[in-house]
Amino acid sequence: MLVITLTIMGAAAAVYWYLNREKQLKHLLSDFRYMLDMQGAGAGGLIDDLVNIRRNRIVLPDANKKIAVITGGARGIGTEVIKGLLKANVKVIMGIRKPEAAEKMIETMENGKNLRAFPLDLQSLRSVKEFAMTVLKEYPEINFLINNAGIMYGDYKLTEDGIESQFAVNHLSHFYLTHLLLPTLKNSGTVDEPSRVINVTSCGHFPGKIYFEDVNMKEHYDTIAAYAQSKLAQVMTARYLNKLLESEDANVKFYSVHPGIVDTDLFEHTIFKNLPWLKKIFFKTPEKGATPILFACFNKEIEEKGGLYISNCVAGITNRFSKNVDHQKRLFDLSCELTGIDSEKFGQNQL
Repeated sequence: MLVITLTIMGAAAAVYWYLNREKQLKHLLSDFRYMLDMQGAGAGGLIDDLVNIRRNRIVLPDANKKIAVITGGARGIGTEVIKGLLKANVKVIMGIRKPEAAEKMIETMENGKNLRAFPLDLQSLRSVKEFAMTVLKEYPEINFLINNAGIMYGDYKLTEDGIESQFAVNHLSHFYLTHLLLPTLKNSGTVDEPSRVINVTSCGHFPGKIYFEDVNMKEHYDTIAAYAQSKLAQVMTARYLNKLLESEDANVKFYSVHPGIVDTDLFEHTIFKNLPWLKKIFFKTPEKGATPILFACFNKEIEEKGGLYISNCVAGITNRFSKNVDHQKRLFDLSCELTGIDSEKFGQNQL
């Protein structure tokens, strides 16, 4: 068995080298390691889904008069999260690039009248600020912030702010939005019912690290490493900000959530795009993927466990890099620098 495994790995390495032989050896080895590690993380995610699927459930409460802000939601997991929030009688504000895409959702979903959509482009910090201003003008109370929207893989691209696109969309714009909405989240939370911020991350964070000296990966771009970095940043930010807010005795709790390996179009830049039958067999449905996110919104037992990483409605396993407090602080400072925030005034009213 070992001989067969080594033979397959050797053949895969040879094919990978041939297809990418123009790259420097050190970059080639790094990319190959990330590819293998990400496959391992994905396999681990599938096993976790299989083992803990019975735990992946939530009983929706009546959360009448609560207000949630969610990024994305016009498709996939986000749509199912919105369905759950509306069933719980939550008023939902979507931030999406094309608000007209929500019109059918408003017409057809249960309690759809409680759904509104405003323009938001996470590849633009200017758009993030405009979205926050629009929301705060109409909604003086926010109980949930769900940083849901994300992208995976694709070619190298910088946003209008000069940030690598996966890092910008998955982490930095959500970091900035959290900062802008945090004063209202603080005011809306109570000791008995803290406001909650949920970062939708991925088990794909596991191979990752933060490239502090080259966060845009200009020296060498590997789309898998960039995705892992962005998802790792979401886990680390939830942990760091939760500790920061606890030190201020603020009634806000932060969580990061891996929704599972879910059958969505997020995999359009992977081999699974051409294997839809495989996704149908092994991957979660978007509805099942939404469940741990709704769990993070409503479960009472995790109120004393801020900073928790959740997978299938239980505490998940994160990588060693994410647990390093110095790394968390360094990421926080870097994120503040890139968004123009005074780190000493994070979460203070600046609109």
